[in-house]
Amino acid sequence: MTAAEDLESAVGCLVDALKPAVDADWSVRAGTIEWSCRETAEHIGQAHLHWASQLAVQAPTKYVRWSARAQELAPPAGMLEFVEAAGRILALVVRASPAEVRAFHPWGIGDPAGFAGMACVEVLVHGQDLASGLGCELEPPAELCERLLARLFPHEPRVADDPWLNLRWLTGRATVAGTPSPASWRWRPTPLDEPWDPAPVAAPMQFTPLPPD
Repeated sequence: MTAAEDLESAVGCLVDALKPAVDADWSVRAGTIEWSCRETAEHIGQAHLHWASQLAVQAPTKYVRWSARAQELAPPAGMLEFVEAAGRILALVVRASPAEVRAFHPWGIGDPAGFAGMACVEVLVHGQDLASGLGCELEPPAELCERLLARLFPHEPRVADDPWLNLRWLTGRATVAGTPSPASWRWRPTPLDEPWDPAPVAAPMQFTPLPPD
């Protein structure tokens, strides 16, 4: 079972790994993905704040309509602080949410543990992207990675004894000899003892244009 403590652990692991790079150029590419390190860090923080909103209002069919952003001129240290703050805010909301709370995610209706697990994967997988781009080393606890695999990816294969390697392989961040990387993947936000719809239908986003001045 993933929990708020797991998210706090993942965030702390990432912050410790990236502190040596706060004077580096975060406009460089983050690993093999198309985003810069700055964009990747902002994405992590955005995801966590949006998921905190989902749980806070128990959004049943759509995302809460708002947009989280870091300050445009925030330096790398500020971006790292944004990631840490967003993760800790989500951890507080997870801790305060009863286990029966459910909220919408595009890949399934999640409970607090599911959102905590997804947030951990965001931190670690995109943290690997950041560490790769910035020349740092990220090595999360094996026990944490094992819990994430068990909770979010019970439907996916295990191809390595090392759970961190398996998680990176599953998400396209590492290779395992003799085993091709999956073409696509999805985590499971829904509790394991409940039916899982991996693509729930979201409510259409309402948009009313403002009248001209």
